[in-house]
Amino acid sequence: MYKYILEGVGNINWMAISALITFVTIFLVSAVMAFRSTPLFLNKMSNLPLDDSILKTSETAISHEEK
Repeated sequence: MYKYILEGVGNINWMAISALITFVTIFLVSAVMAFRSTPLFLNKMSNLPLDDSILKTSETAISHEEK
């Protein structure tokens, strides 16, 4: 059944190829960025969700805006 539906659409190969090229490009760019980043940056980013200094600065910014 699906075979007949896809035959009616026409040449659909370019959609599959463009999706594959997009996926491979995004994957390779993210892999290169991950391997080229410094250990200091990776450590900073891994501790970011646990860092309270951002919360403190945003709280002070809000309190200054209210006054």
